[in-house]
Amino acid sequence: MDRLDIPEQPYFRIGQVARLLGLESYVLRYWESQFPQLRPTRAPSGHRIYQRRDLELLARIKRLVYDQGFTLAGARRRLEEEEAGTAPAPPQDELVAELKDILKMID
Repeated sequence: MDRLDIPEQPYFRIGQVARLLGLESYVLRYWESQFPQLRPTRAPSGHRIYQRRDLELLARIKRLVYDQGFTLAGARRRLEEEEAGTAPAPPQDELVAELKDILKMID
């Protein structure tokens, strides 16, 4: 998932977010406890209300954990580094493709 295709609406409920990202709701709730940057607002009923920026952050976390193999602690550090401007530059697409090819050959 390189680019998240978010519907044009201001708010999303947890079930919608889970479907959009291909994750379970319990994963989103757990990640909320692990990433201080992720703080969805609460409706008066107590339901979580996510905004577009929350979905973009969740998609970034998903890429770090599922695609790039970061642990949750490592993903949290990477996000903190990115916010502070100290994160290393992301690798070039060509380099990533070449490394994936090498991994396929090794397997």
